[in-house]
Amino acid sequence: MPDGRFVSYIRVSTAKQGASGLGLEAQKKVIYDYLNCGNWELIAEYIEIESGKIDNRIELNEALKRCQMTGATLIIAKLDRLSRDVHFISSIQKSNIEFVVCDMPFANKFSIHIFAALAEEERRMISERTKLALQSAKARGVKLGKNNLTIDGICKGSKNSLHVRIQKADKFANQVVPIIQEHIVNKLSLNQIAHELNSASILTARGKVGAWTARAVRNVLNRI
Repeated sequence: MPDGRFVSYIRVSTAKQGASGLGLEAQKKVIYDYLNCGNWELIAEYIEIESGKIDNRIELNEALKRCQMTGATLIIAKLDRLSRDVHFISSIQKSNIEFVVCDMPFANKFSIHIFAALAEEERRMISERTKLALQSAKARGVKLGKNNLTIDGICKGSKNSLHVRIQKADKFANQVVPIIQEHIVNKLSLNQIAHELNSASILTARGKVGAWTARAVRNVLNRI
């Protein structure tokens, strides 16, 4: 039974699918059907129209960042909506971000790793068939274009404890400062900003909910 706070991530591959709304609505329904049997709070929803071959996606990165900042669990309708790259999925598993897959409710980290490996192999086979088809078309005199895609990794770092702590604090500050700056533009005081951060369930640097103070806000600003 799902319990706690969640951040949903929904993806379709093409603008046509996004415009129709069918793929997006289907994923939303799967996610809400899964959640509605438990005690839960959906604190954010991220929707993206992008190929699954690209792991460095804007909305996905924002969803992962929101999970890191709030301690929420990432929820997706199907594993391939996240990625078909086993190394990418493994990198998320090794991070502090928990995620659940609605159509695999009883899956553990090991079984998800196996399914990811199978999905990656399926993608390789599709790619191979596509290459053969393009070669055949080229042999028939069809002019072909070239589309180079790059897959970026996530979550790299050092094991040196002091260096890691400094990097973690700086990274946290860089994530939270844009939110704080929005409130500064609206002429909120440090106490009012702390209240807004607590209302939005943004975790403090120590990973606590509802513990923002004016001093904590000032400390974050001083790091930049």
